[in-house]
Amino acid sequence: MARFVAVRVAGLAVTLLIASMVVFGALYAAPGSPLTYLTHGRTMSPEAIASIKAEYHLDDSVWQQYLRWLGGVLRGDFGTSIIYNQPVSTLVGGRASATTLLVVMAAVIVLVLGLAIGTLAGLKPGWVSRSAMAGATGVMAVPTFVGAVVLILVFAVGLEWFPVFGAGSGGLDRIHHLTLPALALALASVAFVARLAQTAVRAELSADHVQTAISRGLPRRAVVRRHVMRNAAMPVLTVAGLTIAGLIAGSVVVEQVFQLGGLGQFLVNSVQQKDFPVVQAICLVYVAAFIVLNTLIDIAYTLLDPRVSIGKKDS
Repeated sequence: MARFVAVRVAGLAVTLLIASMVVFGALYAAPGSPLTYLTHGRTMSPEAIASIKAEYHLDDSVWQQYLRWLGGVLRGDFGTSIIYNQPVSTLVGGRASATTLLVVMAAVIVLVLGLAIGTLAGLKPGWVSRSAMAGATGVMAVPTFVGAVVLILVFAVGLEWFPVFGAGSGGLDRIHHLTLPALALALASVAFVARLAQTAVRAELSADHVQTAISRGLPRRAVVRRHVMRNAAMPVLTVAGLTIAGLIAGSVVVEQVFQLGGLGQFLVNSVQQKDFPVVQAICLVYVAAFIVLNTLIDIAYTLLDPRVSIGKKDS
C-alpha cells in the first residue's frame, strides 16, 4: 500500500508538472496579451509600458516566467493576479467553496439516482426497465448547457422553485441555490451510470455461480446482496469514479450558465483576460483533484474485492 501511494504521488507530481507546462505554453500561444488588460487599451508612453512589463516580468522569456512561477508554487506561493493585483491563493480559495459543493452535490445525485435506477432496471426487467433505459439514453444525448437552460426555464422561471443565478450566501441558502446547477451537471452522468449499472447487474445475474446459488434454494435477496451487487460494483465503481471526476470539468459550463462565481467561471474570465497566474493555479487544482479521485478509486478496489492486489504484478 505504501509503495502504491508513493508511486501515485510521484505520478501526480509529474502530471502536474506536464499540465502546468502545457497550460502555460498554450496561454502564450493564444492571441492577445495581458499587457492589453493592464493598460485597459489606452495609449501609454514607452517608459510606462516598460515599467509595467518590468513589474510583472512580462519582458522575460517564457521559460524564465514559467520557472519563476514554478519556484513560487513549490514554496506555496501561486503568485499575484495580473488583473486583480491580489494573491492568487486568496482569489482561488474564496471561490473554491461554491465549486466544491456543486461537484459534491452532483456526485451524490449521480451515485444515488444512477445506481438506484440501474440496479432496479437490472433486477426487474420489463417495460419499466426498458422505458427507464430509453429515457436515460435520451438524457445522455442532451448537452449540459442545454439541460441547464431547460431546467432554468421550467423550475426557476416557470415554477419559481429555485433561484436563477448566484451561489447563495451560505448554509441552506447555498444548497438551495446550487440544487438546480447540481442537477444540470449530473443529468447526463446519472443516465450513463444507470445504463452501466443495469448491464453489470444483468451480467452477474446470468453468471454460473449466481444461478447455482439460486438453484440450491438460497434466498434471492441474499444472493443479490452477497454475489450480484458486490461483483457488479467493480465496473460501476470504475466508470462512476471517472464520471464524477469529469464533473469537475463540466462544472465550468454550469457555472457560466448559472453565474455561480466559482472556480469554473473564474477560470473562463481569467483565460479571456490572460491572467496567467490564476489560470495556472485553477488548472493545477483541477488536475490534482482528478488524479486524487482516481487514486481513491484504485484503493477502493481492494475493499470491494480482496483478490485485487495493488502495487503488484500478476505472475
